[in-house]
Amino acid sequence: MKNTYREKKPSRMSLLIDGDNAQPSLIVKLMAEAGKYGSITIRRIYGDWTTPQMNGWKECLNNHAIQPIQQFRYTVGKNATDSALIIDAMDLLHSEVVDGFCIVSSDSDYTRLATRIRESGVFVMGIGQRKTPKPFVNACNVFIYTENLTDDIDDKLIAETDKPEADENGQDNQRLNPVPMLKEAFSMAADEDGWAHLGSMGMSLRQLDPSFDPRTFGYGQLSQLIEAHKNLFIIRKENDKGPSAVYVKQQVKPHSKRRSNGRANKVKDKEKRPKRQPKSKVE
Repeated sequence: MKNTYREKKPSRMSLLIDGDNAQPSLIVKLMAEAGKYGSITIRRIYGDWTTPQMNGWKECLNNHAIQPIQQFRYTVGKNATDSALIIDAMDLLHSEVVDGFCIVSSDSDYTRLATRIRESGVFVMGIGQRKTPKPFVNACNVFIYTENLTDDIDDKLIAETDKPEADENGQDNQRLNPVPMLKEAFSMAADEDGWAHLGSMGMSLRQLDPSFDPRTFGYGQLSQLIEAHKNLFIIRKENDKGPSAVYVKQQVKPHSKRRSNGRANKVKDKEKRPKRQPKSKVE
């Protein structure tokens, strides 16, 4: 088993928050998610601070050293925050002062921005609600749903989350079975010996679906999600004690060969049977 897994994390991250489409109560966890991919050197939140809906953010700005960016609404009912955030993001991209971006919003208007950043070879992640349109989710390298960041979820929220909602294309957003995607990611990450490094498998899952998160299925780590499917995968560690590399191998169904042999034997028996001679007609 060769350890072919390599992951280069950005060393400098910029956290850009759309204050109209984010929750102040999750600021600590938002920064924790972005901090997994590098040090957050730039922290900005955009919104019209003259409106009452931005009052919830004022308490946490000083505590977390977040710079508020004022953006007035030019027309009633129109959000001008996205244009200010996009302009600043492009300035940061061309100035090369950061190595990665974290855009906190559930607005599809940032789809082209995320695509442009990714095309430049720069890491971009998004954080938003489960209702975030799929184009914005897939435009990011990584996308985290805020529903996976909440520890205490009441029954009402669970009911709303589990209830299928129609997206812009009229399709239902339902929680999918993780097994098909796990198998696809394994086939992408597996070496010639049939083993795949857990980290490589995780990167393959992100390539297939940037919003893939074990917490969506009730598990804190990818290894725990795979261990829950022991009938499909084998997990192996190099060292039993302490930190070690983890490898995954897909189970081979033992009865598949028997079935094929049984079918072959039936065909052979059928061929060995003598053919019935047609009865001669009596003239």
